[in-house]
Amino acid sequence: QVQLVESGGGLVQAGGSRRLSCAASGSTFSLRNVAWFRQAPGKERELVAGITRSTFTTYYAPSVNGRFTISRDNVKNMVFLQMNSLKPEDTAVYYCAADSGRNRPNARGPYSDWGQGTQVTVSS
Repeated sequence: QVQLVESGGGLVQAGGSRRLSCAASGSTFSLRNVAWFRQAPGKERELVAGITRSTFTTYYAPSVNGRFTISRDNVKNMVFLQMNSLKPEDTAVYYCAADSGRNRPNARGPYSDWGQGTQVTVSS
């Protein structure tokens, strides 16, 4: 299991940018596919973006494609989500996730380990 701690959330105006960070513990981080999910009030948790463990192949939800960028640093055990052109509908709790490390490289999951989340609020 890997421990995940998100940071970087906050209040931002529509059209603005925000960068989320996720720090992972453990020596197996580089073997895991990782991702960012989000959950808005009254809605199910959804996959926002994922990145594979070695080839760094990415996946983006259609709603964020072209605005968000996921990246990772396997030396520092970090995952990042750069969010640009933010919209009020991007308001949600954002979660960092990692898979078990035993799956094939697949940016869409499945994912089994989760952080506590960080709130992002986009004001209009």
